Amino acid sequence: MIPKVKKVIPNKDFTLTVCFSDGQTRKFNAQPYLKKGIFRRLSDWKLFSQAHVALGTVVWPGDLDIAPETLYLEGT
Repeated sequence: MIPKVKKVIPNKDFTLTVCFSDGQTRKFNAQPYLKKGIFRRLSDWKLFSQAHVALGTVVWPGDLDIAPETLYLEGT
């Protein structure tokens, strides 16, 4: 079972520092996603910096989110 996201910090280099319910903190590189589909909108720092936690994952205004599994498994 993938833990839930408890806290997120958006970083200026378009990475996310993500704290999970199992106590782990991982850094997720969002840069590759900024070139794909609806995630292109996140290349605007004003929007990217609005990352917050809802329902156990990271979300942004405009119905954008990244699955907690992706954040956990691809985070380092």
